[in-house]
Amino acid sequence: MSQSRTPPKPQFEDLVDAHSGEIFAYLWRLLRATDEAEDCLQETYLRAYRAYSRLQSATNLRAWLYRIATNVARTHVRRLARVAARTADLDPDICQTGPSVAEAFDDRQRLAQLAAAVEALPHKQRAALMMRRYQGLDYASIAHALGSSQEAARANVYQALRKLRATFRQ
Repeated sequence: MSQSRTPPKPQFEDLVDAHSGEIFAYLWRLLRATDEAEDCLQETYLRAYRAYSRLQSATNLRAWLYRIATNVARTHVRRLARVAARTADLDPDICQTGPSVAEAFDDRQRLAQLAAAVEALPHKQRAALMMRRYQGLDYASIAHALGSSQEAARANVYQALRKLRATFRQ
C-alpha cells in the first residue's frame, strides 16, 4: 500500500529559475513596458521570498507567483495612474514623416484603441484574459492567482472577450 506524500518545496532559487520567464512575460503584457515589468518582477520575487518560509508545500507555486505578480502589477498601475493624472506626454513617434505616415498612424490608432479597451477592462478580467490567452494558464491556476473560483476565472475571461468584441463591432 503506497502512501501519498506531498513533495517538498523546491529551493527558492529553483522556483525563481523555473518561473521567471513566464512571470516576466505576464507582467510585460499587463504593463507593456520592459523596465516596469522588470521592476515588478523584482518586487514579485521580493514579496515571494519574504513569504516563502510560511508557505505550505502543497501550494500551487506557479499560481501563487501569478497571484503575487498580479497584485504587484495592480499596485504599480495605480501608482502610475496617479502620476499620469498630473502629467501629459506627447508621443514623438506620431510626429514621424515618410511615405506611409497615414497608414502608420491608422495602425497606431487601432493599436492604441485596442490597448485602451484592454486597459478599460476591470482588473480581474484583464488579468484573467492575459493569464489565459498569453500565459496559457488553466482556469484552476487563474482562479488561484486571482483568489476566486474556477467558474469566476472562466467568467472573467469570457466577459473580457465579450467586451472587447463589442467595442470593436461598433
